[in-house]
Amino acid sequence: MKTCLVVDDSKVIRKVARHILETLEFDVREAADGREALDACLADAPDVILLDWNMPVMSGMDFLRALKEAGLPQRPKVVFCTTENGMAYIRAAIEAGADEYVMKPFDRETLESKLQIVGVA
Repeated sequence: MKTCLVVDDSKVIRKVARHILETLEFDVREAADGREALDACLADAPDVILLDWNMPVMSGMDFLRALKEAGLPQRPKVVFCTTENGMAYIRAAIEAGADEYVMKPFDRETLESKLQIVGVA
């Protein structure tokens, strides 16, 4: 079973994402900020990470940089999931190492298509 780490400071977003991902047959773990997510990845890296941009403790961008520096043998695919929709944000996310980008709010079809694009659905 594929694994997904949902990283978002919103409990509601984590719950919605978990529900969608479980219907897509993912084993889902959650983290409320980038630091928690990095610790989870170092302990047991998921296949894919659904990553929020704006979070306390460690932002999505800071998490991406730290993940890159962690030197994991198999880097998880990263789908940024945020309300930031400007081209500059999207470009910055991709340049920092994100594999794909999805806007909030998202639905099952949108999320599934992004996961297919990165090769995990």
